[in-house]
Amino acid sequence: MLRIGLTGGIGSGKSTVARVFELLGIPVYYADDRAKRLMNEDEELKKEIRSLFGEAAYTDGNLNRKWLASVVFNDSEKLSRLNQVVHPATIRDAGNWMKMQTSPYVIKEAALLFESGAQKDLDQVIGVFAPTPLRIQRVMKRDHVTREEVMARMNRQIEEDIKMRLCDHIITNNEQEMVIPQVISLHQQLLARARE
Repeated sequence: MLRIGLTGGIGSGKSTVARVFELLGIPVYYADDRAKRLMNEDEELKKEIRSLFGEAAYTDGNLNRKWLASVVFNDSEKLSRLNQVVHPATIRDAGNWMKMQTSPYVIKEAALLFESGAQKDLDQVIGVFAPTPLRIQRVMKRDHVTREEVMARMNRQIEEDIKMRLCDHIITNNEQEMVIPQVISLHQQLLARARE
C-alpha cells in the first residue's frame, strides 16, 4: 500500500482535493482534525501538554483551546514546544491508522507535512497550489479574519514555492484549471504505481 502525503499552504484547497480522493474511495487521514482529537483523548499527550503549559491547558479534562491558542500564537518558542509534542503523537497515530487500511493507497492530509517531518514516513507527496492573493481571499472569507491574521498564519508555514518544489505531484487550484480531472489523473497514476 502506498502512503501519500497531501499538503499545501493555508487556503490552497487541500481539504477540497482530499474530499475528491475520498469520493474515489481512497481513505484520507486529516492530520489537523486528528491532532485536535488526540490533544483531548491521548493521555500521554495530555500529560506532556500539561507539563509544558500547566493545568490551565485543560478544563474539565478537555483542552482549553482558546486559552492555549492565546498562549502559543504570539510566542513562536511556545508554539514550537507544543508542536514538538503534538507532531510526533499525530505521526504515530497516522502510522497506526494506515496499518488498518486496505486500499491500494492512502492519503495523509496535513498543512505542516514538511514542517513536522511527516514526509519521511510517506512514499510520495502531492502539493496543492493556489496563488497567494487567492489563498488570502479564501481564508479571510472562510474564517472571517483580517488580511493581517491570514498573513501571520502563512508566515508560520514554509514558503509556498519551496513547499511545491518538495512535492512529487502538484494539483493547481487557481479557479481557472479544473481540479477534479487533475485528481482523477493522479488517482489513476497512483493506482498503477500501487499495482507495480
